Amino acid sequence: MYIIKVKGKEKIPDYIQLRDEKFSLIAYFRADRPLKNLEKYGLAGKESNLEKLIENLPFGKLQELTI
Repeated sequence: MYIIKVKGKEKIPDYIQLRDEKFSLIAYFRADRPLKNLEKYGLAGKESNLEKLIENLPFGKLQELTI
């Protein structure tokens, strides 16, 4: 699974994209909102680690998600 942080413009907020091994979009959510429904993606119980990762994630750089 891969993660990328997308910079918003003006009234559009920053977003996070989760992509699978084929780079297909599997989740898209606001970076400033609490994380929900992560069990669908096999990330249940990793919310605090994911929040820390999102804070430090550079914009526009696709990274493999390893938490």
